[in-house]
Amino acid sequence: MAATIHSAPVPGLGASVVTIGAFDGVHMGHQALIRSVIASGRAQGLPVVAWTFDPPPKVFFGRAPLLMCAQEKVARIASLGVDHVILSHFDGAFRARSAESFMDDLAAMNPAEVWVGDDFRFGAMQRGDVDLLRSRFAVRLLTPVMCRKGQRISSSRIRSHWERGEFHRVRELVGWEDFYVHPAWETGW
Repeated sequence: MAATIHSAPVPGLGASVVTIGAFDGVHMGHQALIRSVIASGRAQGLPVVAWTFDPPPKVFFGRAPLLMCAQEKVARIASLGVDHVILSHFDGAFRARSAESFMDDLAAMNPAEVWVGDDFRFGAMQRGDVDLLRSRFAVRLLTPVMCRKGQRISSSRIRSHWERGEFHRVRELVGWEDFYVHPAWETGW
């Protein structure tokens, strides 16, 4: 069954298992998180929702270049086996929403569990964090995924390798055989 794509929280779910993140690059750490969410959802007999943003917040704020276009990101997330993908447009209005408003939208999907990274922030001025999320939901954190050298796999680390021209490392940490390194990026951003 193919994932259903939404632009806002999924209406009408009696219960769900949700993961939320920028998922820029859908790298090996993201893949491990999404696979854990899918395993939990399947074990509970609940639909799995992956909620992401376009552009990713760091890209919106000009703190990072984009690793993957929205269409590719959604396709890769969907290919992992989630039931629903939410792609919210991240703009000035979304940025200004309170953490409480964001949690109200999340609550509308009746999550039995919410899976996020340990550094997850949300809401205006990034006031929401894992502790605030735990005040309303059962929150699960995935242990950070490490590469063979014992370093955490992250979008920031992937960008650092990219900036240094270490494209073999980028592909290794992203984990997609067909990950495309744009020629402009090979010559620098």
